[in-house]
Amino acid sequence: METIGVGVIGCGGIARHAHLTSYKQLESQGVKIVAVADVVPELVERVKAEFDVPYGYLDYRDLLRHDEIHAVSVCTPNYLHKQPTVDALDAGKHVLVEKPLAMNAAEGREMVEAARRNGRQLQVGFMSRFQSNSQALKRFIEAGELGEIYYARAQSLRRRGIPGWGVFTQKDKQGGGPLIDIGVHILDLTLWLMGHPKPVAASGQTYTKFGTREGIVGLMGQWDPKNYTVEDFGVGFVRFANGATLTLEASFALNLEKDVHNTELFGTEGGASWSPLKLFFERNRTLLDATPHRLPEVKPYFEEVRAFIEAIRTGTPVPVPGEEALVTTMILDAIYRSSELGHEVPVE
Repeated sequence: METIGVGVIGCGGIARHAHLTSYKQLESQGVKIVAVADVVPELVERVKAEFDVPYGYLDYRDLLRHDEIHAVSVCTPNYLHKQPTVDALDAGKHVLVEKPLAMNAAEGREMVEAARRNGRQLQVGFMSRFQSNSQALKRFIEAGELGEIYYARAQSLRRRGIPGWGVFTQKDKQGGGPLIDIGVHILDLTLWLMGHPKPVAASGQTYTKFGTREGIVGLMGQWDPKNYTVEDFGVGFVRFANGATLTLEASFALNLEKDVHNTELFGTEGGASWSPLKLFFERNRTLLDATPHRLPEVKPYFEEVRAFIEAIRTGTPVPVPGEEALVTTMILDAIYRSSELGHEVPVE
């Protein structure tokens, strides 16, 4: 079996706990972590030691010069997704970039074009697709059990979950707040379950009601209100070319009973709630609720990385291609733009 050499750019939490751990578990299947890169020397040395990595760099471009590296994970903050991804693709590497694809659709298009130009794979880290409930629900949908899905309600809501670390509260580095950070996960999942209908227009509104105030409870650490520049709640409404519609809600802070991370799908033959997975039907003039049991336990980050490696090895398309992630980013761009302008805008 040919060895697939891997490099990881960015050595923060998502790299260590998801990407590096998963690649390490695939060593017996011909995967080798060759090098890591980060601008923080202490992180580079820590990761090299923890995962037994031969090479570590402060400049990711040095990592890309390794001929034995065939694939790269980009695990940097959002504002540093584009350039390392484009440079890696131009260097002939396949890329798994963490979500979201980019800060905006303009950056995302450059990344997708780089993959096409170089004939390389570009996968985006939407791990929710790999969960057992996601895979099971997708099978029901593809079997026609829900019929025509004409409406979806996607929610990723935290009661008090403003991150107290990193750059999550800085728009110039993150691109936005909960919509682009956690909302993007549930939006991608919902679009995938719906079969990726073409979005044509979106409207939305964002609010900053808690992030800039002193004395707000921080269950995920305390942030600096003076440097809070993103929304803490956003809502969007999306129209698709096939007549279907979708609503998206995402919050870091909201006065609600409990956190929600769920999508609900409504079709002509049935409906579904993703988490926990339940399905709703009418059969023989009787309303039925179905709850799946004993779904297999999976590690979605591992399955994501395993699928990326498998696509490279077999030359088959990656399961979460950059083109699909670009559409998700285009929708978020439109919601943000609509909030600024005060009216519906095209998704383009």
